Amino acid sequence: MMKISLNMQILLGALGGILLGLGLVMLGMDSPISQNGLYIASLISTLFIDLLKMILVPLVFTSIVVGVANLRAHHQINRVWQITLVFFASTMALAVILGLTVANLFRPGEGLEIAMFKDAMQDFEVKQMSLGEFFAHFLHSLFLNPIAALAQGDILAIVIFALLLGIAMVVGGERYHNILILMKEFLELILMLVSWIMRFAPLGIMALLLQLIVTQDITLLTTLLKFVVIVIGTTLFHGLIILPLILYLTTGMTPLRFWKGGREALITAFATSSSAATMPITMRCVEQHLHVKSDVAGFVVPLGTTINMDGTALYEAIAALFIANLVGIELDITQQLIVFFTAMLAAIGAPGIPSAGMVTMIMVLQSVGLPAEAVAILLPIDRLLDTFRTMVNVEGDMIGSLVVQKWIRSP
Repeated sequence: MMKISLNMQILLGALGGILLGLGLVMLGMDSPISQNGLYIASLISTLFIDLLKMILVPLVFTSIVVGVANLRAHHQINRVWQITLVFFASTMALAVILGLTVANLFRPGEGLEIAMFKDAMQDFEVKQMSLGEFFAHFLHSLFLNPIAALAQGDILAIVIFALLLGIAMVVGGERYHNILILMKEFLELILMLVSWIMRFAPLGIMALLLQLIVTQDITLLTTLLKFVVIVIGTTLFHGLIILPLILYLTTGMTPLRFWKGGREALITAFATSSSAATMPITMRCVEQHLHVKSDVAGFVVPLGTTINMDGTALYEAIAALFIANLVGIELDITQQLIVFFTAMLAAIGAPGIPSAGMVTMIMVLQSVGLPAEAVAILLPIDRLLDTFRTMVNVEGDMIGSLVVQKWIRSP
């Protein structure tokens, strides 16, 4: 019997999870089979996510330290920095512009009865934060006690500390050569653990998608159908057309070849709704399937997981105009420019965890005077929309690593 590849196992697991979820929905949630099935799926999915989180922090830390050290050794760090940041900023800007354009054309939220959401808005309490307060909090989160950051899994602070440590080790030269060798061996060890965890991925993804199907409120999705369709359609347009076009024009790689190489990471991102939890698999796909050098991948992917959020930025732009239409407020060009910049800043500040965009969404709403409590309207449907935007976030990280590798090789 022909052995089924891990890539195909993950795809089959995803399809199986969707079909099983639909089956449980048809049986009804009162059925003992549905209740037991959902409980078992919860156990399996929690175990899978916990395994990914277990290796996330050491993987981020070691990959960035080793990546920076290797790039500095090749005298390419400045070029990599520049290309990486320009690429991430450009694609996020394109995503926000696309989101604002589509929201202005289709105007989701107009004519929708807001009375059905009043109870949710009244019961929802939110900590309001001005743009200045958010920026100060964001800067403070960059530089934390590294031991505390490692223990708490604060990815942004870990990235900053790892960048500084990697640069310091290279500046120190041969004096710290043994530490660099130790870091490289530790990274290889972590990647071995990733390969072991990947054997469990088809079952974990099946369980996650089963839960997603069973727990969605169909009535609410029907009511907000126009908004849901616009967000998903626009997000997929960015992920299926704009990003692959940039990849093809830059590297010559066809979209089909890219999707075949990155399929494991894209499906995992869809199932987990977490670019951070997906990062070990993203690294595996980028290095093993898409053949990006480890020094480039070790720098671009962890940094992208932290600050590159195309799907999140696009969603927050559309959601801001959706809520404005819902409450009867017309945003002028100046206010939409404010939404443009705050959506990008908020997306950069959003951690790569499920529904993190809801936290920073509040800042976008407040920047143009919209009620922060309106976030309650989005919460019930956010889990579904989060799957698509996380998949695009991860796709941007992988394409970014390919683009950076191509440009640093160019004369």
